Amino acid sequence: MRYTGQPISSEDFEMDFRTLGKNGPKVSRIGMGVWQASDLWKGDDEQIVRAITRSHELGVNLVDTAEAYGNGHSEQVVGRALRDIGREEFVVATKVHGANLRYDELQRAASASMKRLGVKVIDLYQIHWPDPWEQVPLKETMKALEKLCTEGKIRAIGVSNFAVRDLEEARSHLSRTDIVSNQVRYNFLQREIEEEVLPYCRKNNITILAYSPLAQGALTGKYDREHVPKGDIRDENKLFAPKNIEQIEKVNAVLGSIARRRGCSVSQGALSWLLANQMVVPIPGAKNEAQAEENVGSTKHLLTNAELTELDTAYELVDIDYLPTVPDVPIELVT
Repeated sequence: MRYTGQPISSEDFEMDFRTLGKNGPKVSRIGMGVWQASDLWKGDDEQIVRAITRSHELGVNLVDTAEAYGNGHSEQVVGRALRDIGREEFVVATKVHGANLRYDELQRAASASMKRLGVKVIDLYQIHWPDPWEQVPLKETMKALEKLCTEGKIRAIGVSNFAVRDLEEARSHLSRTDIVSNQVRYNFLQREIEEEVLPYCRKNNITILAYSPLAQGALTGKYDREHVPKGDIRDENKLFAPKNIEQIEKVNAVLGSIARRRGCSVSQGALSWLLANQMVVPIPGAKNEAQAEENVGSTKHLLTNAELTELDTAYELVDIDYLPTVPDVPIELVT
């Protein structure tokens, strides 16, 4: 079932909120990721600002970006929205690139992000990726982050794409605070974190921020073997290979059946599957107001235990040929 574009009334919509980690910021049950403001996605800046605005009208306060998205362009687009709507209305999350993890580099990167965002404080500052070259000790990086906390430049520390071993080491170097969130790829199809990362985060009260919650569109029901996305970052995504699309169609058929019974869309069903886990906050992207409304609308469709079982049964019957354990997309570099 596809989204019809029927407007959601903000007057009749009440958003739930969650605290990140033990004592992090209080965020809306669903957030918005702004990777779309990047050449890799070919999003329209004005439309994305409108999407942020519409999300805010419906109760979303968490907006996530990164210095790597469009070499800082995404942060600038978020900054435009903050100026239009009001800084105090948002929990602003951004990420430092893996190439900027040395002590002094990280201080400069944070200042540059604040300037692009137009803020004096970053609510959630995340390490985008553990140092891929393993040249910068995590101890140095975490001390730099803790200094930013002490100085009041950031309110909370988060990480992204961290395995359990990385989380344990990073936390061991913090003396006055703790990591409140781990932003990882998590959706109904790509569930690698369920083996180790999710149990560890649950045990240690670390919130999961789920990026790519719709598997870059594979869980929207929009695509099939005759129609796959073209002309953006998804050209390289093997989820859309013919064999995989054939399997994913089976999942979307089950999601579609549930969606028809509930009067919602396939993508809302997929997001609701994530929302059933109280420690997970999905951060889907939106290129326009209609997508923003559809994403937020998923919070009105909480799945029953019977529906969750129905979906898990469908998942067990699907054979995806290629689901890498780490995202196979290029990360843009800030130079």
